[in-house]
Amino acid sequence: MTDYSRRQFLGALGAGTVASAGFTQPVAAQETPVVKMGNNYFDPIGLHVEPGTTVRFEIAAGAHSATAYPDRVPADGTAFDSGTISQGSFEHTFEAPGTYDYYCIPHKTVGMVGRIVVGSPGGPAEDSPIPDGEVPDSETIVQNGAVAIGSDVEGSGSPDGGMMGGSRGGWGGVPFIGGALGMLGLIGGLLYWALGRGDAPSRSNTSAMETLQRRYARGEIDEEEFQQRRERLEDRQDDRSL
Repeated sequence: MTDYSRRQFLGALGAGTVASAGFTQPVAAQETPVVKMGNNYFDPIGLHVEPGTTVRFEIAAGAHSATAYPDRVPADGTAFDSGTISQGSFEHTFEAPGTYDYYCIPHKTVGMVGRIVVGSPGGPAEDSPIPDGEVPDSETIVQNGAVAIGSDVEGSGSPDGGMMGGSRGGWGGVPFIGGALGMLGLIGGLLYWALGRGDAPSRSNTSAMETLQRRYARGEIDEEEFQQRRERLEDRQDDRSL
């Protein structure tokens, strides 16, 4: 091969390498982060993405929504709402930088909330605590890239930087509530046994309530079913006391 031919070959090879690198980079940039929607939680509960990223919210269990608080998105941002879905997924592209807080319509009251920081923190979500549940601090989210539910990273969604988290060793108010209910049920059962009070029907009813609380704490039933069953047990206990 002559020197001229060798130079032509090496030049073409170099150009091909540059072109290949140019095609590879956008593919990596287009990867879609996924937020799982399970029994009363978003996972990760905190996510950091760059502007222009599309995030996919996928159903892992139950029926949920990914719904932005209209007053907790950046001024140039777009509020999103998947509506309540029980299967499949919902996608939203985050264009404007800032902090986006969102919740699940059926489970907002039990603290099913999440936070996405696009680029750098900013906007009204940084001015006050999230109204339902708890989320990691935005700087913590940026530093870690993603904060999984139940993780032990520090930081909180409160302006004073205090720790906020659940009994799962991390974020999310629902696991904390469920764990507390389960613990209260266990304590109540132990006291009842130790004191030896009550009759057989009430013991049966107490046992059923404890079982219900444990199932709710483990996420086996949602809040609506938990409340309905609890009311039925309480009504049954009231009827026996008459």
